[in-house]
Amino acid sequence: MNVSPANYRKALVMAAIVAALCTVTGCHKKDKAVNPASLGPMPTSSPAPTATLTADPVAIDVGQSVVLNWRTTNATSVTIDGIGEVPVNGTQTVSPSTSTDFHLTAKGDGGTADSNVRVTVRVPQAPSAPSDSGDMGSEAAFHQNVKDIFFDYDSYDLRPDAQGSSQTAASYLNSHPAIKIVIGGYCDERGSAEYNLALGENRANAAKTALVNAGVAASRVRVISYGKEKQFCTEQNESCWQQNRRAQFSLDR
Repeated sequence: MNVSPANYRKALVMAAIVAALCTVTGCHKKDKAVNPASLGPMPTSSPAPTATLTADPVAIDVGQSVVLNWRTTNATSVTIDGIGEVPVNGTQTVSPSTSTDFHLTAKGDGGTADSNVRVTVRVPQAPSAPSDSGDMGSEAAFHQNVKDIFFDYDSYDLRPDAQGSSQTAASYLNSHPAIKIVIGGYCDERGSAEYNLALGENRANAAKTALVNAGVAASRVRVISYGKEKQFCTEQNESCWQQNRRAQFSLDR
């Protein structure tokens, strides 16, 4: 095959140009793409922990106990303020002396979770002493509220009017706890002295029982019988005899 001198020179020039370009840019094979599978599994994030804390009951009286119950997930460490480190799930009985907020913290590879519960502790209040616990009141106020009660003939049963009077008397005495009283039992002049002495005592005790049933302390009441020895009225008629059949209340000085 014959090549003209001109074409030969042109081929030499083209070869030189290609050689120069390869020198500048580099002429080599393209690198292969990296296979992701050859790098191993991609790292994944850990799930965040969860936590719940409950109390049963949530309100107690001082001295009583309450059960704490907690549940967590994805936690490696669990603590409760005031108790310390606890299992990831569990229960514990506590007896707080004052109202308390229990705070639980659950930690894991995925972070931290919290839960709170409040336990209310009821502390009873000491009853306050009556403002007039040492007040004897006036004698006039005493006789206005603690009135004598009267009985039917040969009886020591309280009549309806006597029951009402004893309730009023008890209310006044309960509001003045420093007062102590004497109840005297009286009878009219009919019958023997011995019989009337016993009847007078029964009448005084009936009045005392009414007061005690209404809340007056028995230790504040003393009874005595005068029978028919001390008459309030000496006329011999029913109106006069009625005045003598009584239980009389007096301040026990």
